[in-house]
Amino acid sequence: MPILIQNARVLTLDSGAIPRRGYALGLLAPLDPGDVLIDDGVIVAVEPSIQRDDPRSPTFVAPGQPVDIVEAGGRVLMPAFVDAHTHALWAGDRLDEWDLKRGGASYLDILKSGCGIMSTVRAVREARLGQLRDALLERLFIMLSEGTTTVEVKSGYGLSTDDELKMLRAIAKAAKKWPGTIVPTALIGHALDPEQDDFITRTIDQTLPAVHEEFPEIAIDAYCESGAWSLDDCRRLFEKAAALGHPLRVHADQFNALGMTKLAIEMGFLCVDHLEATGPEELAALAASDTFGVMLPCSGFQVDDRYADGRTFVDAGGALAIATNCNPGSAPTSSMPFAIALAVRKLGLSPAEAIAASTVNGAALLGFEDRGAIAPGMRADVVLLRHRDERMLAYEFGGNPMELVVCGGEVVG
Repeated sequence: MPILIQNARVLTLDSGAIPRRGYALGLLAPLDPGDVLIDDGVIVAVEPSIQRDDPRSPTFVAPGQPVDIVEAGGRVLMPAFVDAHTHALWAGDRLDEWDLKRGGASYLDILKSGCGIMSTVRAVREARLGQLRDALLERLFIMLSEGTTTVEVKSGYGLSTDDELKMLRAIAKAAKKWPGTIVPTALIGHALDPEQDDFITRTIDQTLPAVHEEFPEIAIDAYCESGAWSLDDCRRLFEKAAALGHPLRVHADQFNALGMTKLAIEMGFLCVDHLEATGPEELAALAASDTFGVMLPCSGFQVDDRYADGRTFVDAGGALAIATNCNPGSAPTSSMPFAIALAVRKLGLSPAEAIAASTVNGAALLGFEDRGAIAPGMRADVVLLRHRDERMLAYEFGGNPMELVVCGGEVVG
């Protein structure tokens, strides 16, 4: 049955070039009050609300047509969130690591000691594919309840060829059972595995070709950082992946700027993610390129209270996306509303900019033109907030502001 959401403050985000850059990032193009008609999984009409004696007879609904009416009462209707960077598939937990961190150990010290990411790697290797699928689905449905309907999910906790493929297959199986959209990424260059001889070479010469054979269009990712993949090793991986036709993403400049951002620009990567240690010159160069910057404020909140300079990047015209980085170690959260609240407080963004960076720009990064805005013909992924002012989405933190979640035209929360 069609769904009519009426008398809402509709944040259409239906104006300007995609991705949004600079001043345009803060333009939400609100329609207040507005009515939105959804049918067969897509948005059919977006019109100003008209005061009328019979609120069940909007001008764009045929007389006698059955329709499920949602009275918004002035609350905010906006595109659902696109979480463009997560590690939402894992096994085990990292609570012991958290104890070490609270005792004074740094993230990199924990990583170099063989704990951190490697503890999750060991748990993933022990888990069966079905267990991984179910663990991911449990987290995905939590994300859905918090307003996220499109999510990128990385491998990276397998490290061996067989276990990376196991993770990617688990992601593919979960995607068939979740009403939202999952975009997989092969993070085969994550941690360094001390248990494998010639690990870098094995990953490049064995794991990458195996991933390519089964997932030929998947993005390839790596973590360029002290104690993880070096700049030279990343170059080797990415040059071979590019030759095979894979899109490229990279974790860079989280703790140390090793030159990966410059290389990513030169090679035309989809995005550089983290950017906490990126200097102003590199931020300006990234902003002037076609490569997205993905900022992950939840990591700063959990790890070391360091944050990327979102204000400088946006003012320089950069294509910015905000994501949760949901993972068991450095960002144990799935909440895009919390990421938005942090982005405003710590990255220097306005609430409107943070909303656009979490919707329309995230969709553009992941290659979707049919979501991230409320307009006729777009996929009906929308959320109705409890709030009548979208700034409350950033002002509040720690709760779930969703009144209604619509995914693919179906009410799911």
